Amino acid sequence: MGKATSTPLLFQSKLVCFSLLYLFTSLFLAIYTSLSQTKCLFRSSPFDPIQAPLFSYPATYGEHKYAIPTHRTTCSSPVFFSDYWMVLKEIQNLCKNSSRSSSGLRYMQGKAETFAGNLSTQDRIPYFVHYNDSIEFPCGFLKKFPISNSDRTAMENCKGVVVVSAIFNDHDKIRQPRGLGSKTLDNVCFFLFIDDVTLKGLVYHRIIPSKSKNYKIGAWRVVKVLSKGLYENPAMNGVIPKYLVHRLFPNSKFSIWIDAKLQLMVDPLLLIHSLVVSENADMAISKHPYYIHTMEEAMATARWQKWWDVDGLKRQMETYCENGLLPWSPNKLPYPTDVPDSALILRRHGLRSNLFSCLLFNELEAFNPRDQLAFAYVRDLMSPRLKLNMFEVEVFEQIVVEYRHSIKRGGGANGSQEVGPKGPKTKKTKRAGPDLLYVNGSCCSKCQKYLLEMWGESQS
Repeated sequence: MGKATSTPLLFQSKLVCFSLLYLFTSLFLAIYTSLSQTKCLFRSSPFDPIQAPLFSYPATYGEHKYAIPTHRTTCSSPVFFSDYWMVLKEIQNLCKNSSRSSSGLRYMQGKAETFAGNLSTQDRIPYFVHYNDSIEFPCGFLKKFPISNSDRTAMENCKGVVVVSAIFNDHDKIRQPRGLGSKTLDNVCFFLFIDDVTLKGLVYHRIIPSKSKNYKIGAWRVVKVLSKGLYENPAMNGVIPKYLVHRLFPNSKFSIWIDAKLQLMVDPLLLIHSLVVSENADMAISKHPYYIHTMEEAMATARWQKWWDVDGLKRQMETYCENGLLPWSPNKLPYPTDVPDSALILRRHGLRSNLFSCLLFNELEAFNPRDQLAFAYVRDLMSPRLKLNMFEVEVFEQIVVEYRHSIKRGGGANGSQEVGPKGPKTKKTKRAGPDLLYVNGSCCSKCQKYLLEMWGESQS
């Protein structure tokens, strides 16, 4: 008889086998989950990041409170980052070889009652087609932008890449960028615009000395804006640096706008290179996580009281429908959607991106600061056409961390507060009149065609 082969004692128990299988499966899933958090971003090599904190906040400030979690586990469009040192050299060369006059726009000068002249629809439309470099173009600054001379000089001396943000009405916290390369602060300017209300909060938390005139908080140079001479609505004052960045920083070649509710998690040079330069784009911006049609965003704005004048939203949409706005369809490709998440905007300063920014700002002054509502209208009607990289939401969620706005008692809907002599005051919501499809109970409003196409119905 042959000698029987004995099974190792460890594998004689089914319970032990199942326990080992469960253990190794759990370990694999844990490792996969930890890696999947950054699988939308791929680097070809380490890039010598700055390790030390850029600024130490007092415990009372709470700059990292109320982060909004993300739950996406897939990435259909990963971003590949090149070597940091190669990117640094390439962007330095691009900035050095780019001329200031490449925008091809001459800006309207003079004085007006509002910052952009409050042009009528009939006055704004002719500027959508740019064909003559000698024509003066309306692009804000028809009133003085009230900042100090030293800040203005520093802004003009920023000649490469600038990262810009703003906090008005003490609506957010100042958060430092993370993941910066060791030479980034020498090659990228960081500017944060604030008003008096925000400044008082920073002084209260002892982040800024009360008697100081030049403010520096970590990476950010803080610029105080005397908003008394601008718009009553703090949100409108915030879109001046958001969309007129090319005018505030006339010598910069690239810019990144980041809402103050976001914290930048990736080096801005890598972002500009991967999302703008490598894509040969004028501008890069994330898709909206839920909407693709402008009207969907307009309805959500009214539903969630993101703007107090619902009747004004209706007039805005009817104006756009009457002048050519259509719902998104494959005919609009390569634009994949009509609605962006405009909290992060990356630009190459030039004719097309500057034209888009000026046109959009004029729409914001005419109606309201909800920039997503005017986005597709300006993009689709302007000429020359904008080269736009609208990247996936999953990428956006890896580039930044989003936080909730500062929580205040008595705070109103986003954009519905104005600053009076006794501080912020909340406006009551103004309800809309007849809806967008019917006027006085009979068909049809100026947006009937838009809505029927959006709903996939044919007009009878």
